[in-house]
Amino acid sequence: MKIELPLKEMTLSEKISTMEEIWSDLSSGNSEYYPPNWHIRVLEERSRLAQSGEVGFTDWDTAKKQIRERVS
Repeated sequence: MKIELPLKEMTLSEKISTMEEIWSDLSSGNSEYYPPNWHIRVLEERSRLAQSGEVGFTDWDTAKKQIRERVS
């Protein structure tokens, strides 16, 4: 099924909300999708960097708020 969205007419906020809806559905656990192996390698490297203190991270709610503030 092909779904067409009026992306050129949508605001950035509308696009982000749309992506959040899609992500919420995908992460509900009802998907049969399995990520490619390179995703695992990237996640392992990021985990190593976080554990070593080379990088930090922000919880998702705070990150979304910061993104919204920057794009508003």
